[in-house]
Amino acid sequence: MNVQAKTAEFAETLPAGVYAEKVLSVNHYTDRLFRFSMTRPAGFRFRSGEFAMIGLMVEGKPVYRAYSIASPSWADELEFFSIKVPNGPLTQHLQKIETGDTVLMRKKPTGTLVLDALTPGKRLYMFSTGTGIAPFASLIRDPETYEKFDEVILTHTCREVAELQYGFDLVSEIRNDELLSEFVGDKLTHYATVTREPFERSGRITDLIASGKLFSDLGVPPLDPVTDRGMICGSTEMLKDTKALLEQAGMTEGANNKPSEFVIERAFVG
Repeated sequence: MNVQAKTAEFAETLPAGVYAEKVLSVNHYTDRLFRFSMTRPAGFRFRSGEFAMIGLMVEGKPVYRAYSIASPSWADELEFFSIKVPNGPLTQHLQKIETGDTVLMRKKPTGTLVLDALTPGKRLYMFSTGTGIAPFASLIRDPETYEKFDEVILTHTCREVAELQYGFDLVSEIRNDELLSEFVGDKLTHYATVTREPFERSGRITDLIASGKLFSDLGVPPLDPVTDRGMICGSTEMLKDTKALLEQAGMTEGANNKPSEFVIERAFVG
């Protein structure tokens, strides 16, 4: 692997508009998923739920991909949750990073999974599959989310039970953190399902929405555009199908320049 990975090597060669940040921790969940954190540049600002372009120097050239920032906007470190793609232009290398290595990041974050893109409501659904949980990892740790909504429901669907662990770790970290637990209180509900193994809850989230089982399990009414808001992040098929279900319920897609009842992150890959 010809990957430039040490900070000193970037000092003279960094292109304009790019940070070079040090890896602080790496946690491999499965042979397909890992979590890592890195230093946060002093001047870097973002809204919880946004993504950044991160990358590595591979054979002398920078390779970037869009990654949702999993840490909240107030955090001192930047966290990311990634899939491992054996032949992926970036992830085949990124999955091999170690503490002390350097990751590139472009300076301008962006994205649609932000609270500003939603109109006021009572209940916020965060629909995710796989590593699509990453932007919601940011949002469920942001006090503003709970200032704007009485209930926050995070759904996370994966193929196998082991792939859900990141979500369980997040919720556990919140419950065990004195400051986080204080503003989250009992407003957060975590609803995890799997599609290929036995588990207490199984099935695609779209099927669970369509059948009404999601709502009966949660003890809440069906989707209502007056009270409910949604955010969607996952595979292309999941985005399309979930969007259709929300539209059937009378909800309208919003954007940064036109807030509405739900938003989708189309830059997600994984």
